[in-house]
Amino acid sequence: MSKNVFQNIKNLDRVIHEPARLAIMAVLYGVEEADFKYLLNMTGLSRGNLSAHVSKLEEAGYVYVQKKFVGKKPMTIYKITAEGRKALDQYLKSVKQIYSTLKSGD
Repeated sequence: MSKNVFQNIKNLDRVIHEPARLAIMAVLYGVEEADFKYLLNMTGLSRGNLSAHVSKLEEAGYVYVQKKFVGKKPMTIYKITAEGRKALDQYLKSVKQIYSTLKSGD
């Protein structure tokens, strides 16, 4: 096995690599936008965990967060950014390369 596979593992985007954040990114990748309740249901995270992980993704520029009111009720909408989409694409490409290398035994 080459050192390349270990270098690829080492270079994985740690912001996305965290399972909760990967789940959030996966959900947002497949939809135009999602509200808090939808993300909560899809990821199975607690409210606090979801908020904390979304904050990390927002800090990285991967997720856009919009807070608004619908009538008198507050609503938070989440969207994956172009940078976030690109980062997830690269992350998945890297994981596939690691898998291919491991599978081939190179």
